[in-house]
Amino acid sequence: MAPIENAQTIAQLFARAARIYADQAAIEDGGQSISYRQLEHLRQQAARALLALDVQVADRVAVWAPNLWEWIVAAAALQSVGATLVPLNTRMKGSETAHILRESGSCVLFSVGRFLDTDYPAMLRDEPLPALRQIVHIRPQAALDTGLSWAAFMALAQQVPEDALGEREALVNAQTLSDLLFTSGTSGKPKGVMTCHGQNLQVVRDWSEIVGLRQGERYLIVNPFFHSFGYKAGWLAALMRGCTIVPHQVFDVQAVLECVQQARINVLPGPPTLYQTLLAHPRRGQYDLSSLRVAVTGAAAIPVEMIARMRDELGFSTIVTAYGLTEACGFASICRPGDSAERVASTSGRAMPGVEIRCAEGNGEVLIRGYNLMQGYLNDPQGSQDAVDAEGWLHTGDVGVLDDAGYLRITGRLKDMIITGGFNVYPAEIEHSLLLHPGVAQAAVIGVADERLGEVAMAFVLPVAGQAIDPAGFISWCREQMANYKVPRKVQVVEVMPLNATGKVDKQVLRGLVV
Repeated sequence: MAPIENAQTIAQLFARAARIYADQAAIEDGGQSISYRQLEHLRQQAARALLALDVQVADRVAVWAPNLWEWIVAAAALQSVGATLVPLNTRMKGSETAHILRESGSCVLFSVGRFLDTDYPAMLRDEPLPALRQIVHIRPQAALDTGLSWAAFMALAQQVPEDALGEREALVNAQTLSDLLFTSGTSGKPKGVMTCHGQNLQVVRDWSEIVGLRQGERYLIVNPFFHSFGYKAGWLAALMRGCTIVPHQVFDVQAVLECVQQARINVLPGPPTLYQTLLAHPRRGQYDLSSLRVAVTGAAAIPVEMIARMRDELGFSTIVTAYGLTEACGFASICRPGDSAERVASTSGRAMPGVEIRCAEGNGEVLIRGYNLMQGYLNDPQGSQDAVDAEGWLHTGDVGVLDDAGYLRITGRLKDMIITGGFNVYPAEIEHSLLLHPGVAQAAVIGVADERLGEVAMAFVLPVAGQAIDPAGFISWCREQMANYKVPRKVQVVEVMPLNATGKVDKQVLRGLVV
């Protein structure tokens, strides 16, 4: 039997994991336990159902749902038949989601019925989606007018023989596109990042080995599956190493503490805000957190004191920070177990195996080269060419320095980007949305410090002549137009927008206006 490390496709990974880990629990979700063997059966059943829906190699299939076991099954099934996974952010509104569905040409959508008091399919009712043929409703709570329930979808597998799935899987290889993750660009237009089965499996293999994931460990995944952290460093890495996945839908500190104690969680990655919130909880001492072993974080600066407290008070023996971006399969550099608290707090580690990192002379831009780089942006050859130069270096837009040991410290961003609670937010995208407000003539967005989220968006708006803008009402309008993490937390109305010599908004002047 070929070892799991040699899997070239995600279908092969699931099949070999089922043989190796067999009746061990692969996922525990809401009182339901699914073994590795059962997970493989579900993957095959869902894949045959997709064949019944006439999903072809290179078709795009989207998943719009929180962290649920069905998310993993749907993703693995569509990748098994050669389709490309399009994960959708559960915080997006209907218009934002519809844009990505149209841009990707997704033919099937797996969507949760209701989540956080929101009817997700209803948000798409008035949106033109010419390529979308079918919606599969995960856990519908009422009778369906259109689309298929999860049960009805899975029943379609009866129409397709098992050998048909085997024939389709034989057409999928390491170079087949596995996913299309949309990331916002500085132009304000989301870009679809294309990556393949083989490169993702290799980088996940290396990442999980460095972190030291162990068979049988229990992995609480708070990071959303629609993000590369929750998807690739999350459930994909866990299944590769024989861990038990415990999905968590919404971060709630009380629920996390209870889950760690009851489920005896060993691995808990997340943004720095997750650990800060745990450390600050007044009743943390009442919970048994002794099972915790591995923490992986990044995306924001971390005080050295916090690393020490994570070891002393939360009990983590392995704490590492990492750096990556969607265009690099989510992984570029990582600390190693045993690195000092100072190094973990002040750097993002050193390059992953097989990956090169350097900082450009002059502006210090972080450049990455290696097998982990994207295949390009969907339908954007010029953008792809601009991102990866002729020598194969990805220009990240981040600014940093490397020490003598090759450890990377991010010092700033060439791109005007904000990181809010671990999410990348681009001012240009928010500004584009703000200009849809009928009372706004001009808008500019900057990042301002926030104790809980690290950084949040602040908007400066110039009203249309003769109109007034109420900041509180304007923020409420923003919440209806865009995902919550993009919504400006502060709004300042200005009488004139400061411009530089080239006629562009001078954001340095705006930063000086922040009270």
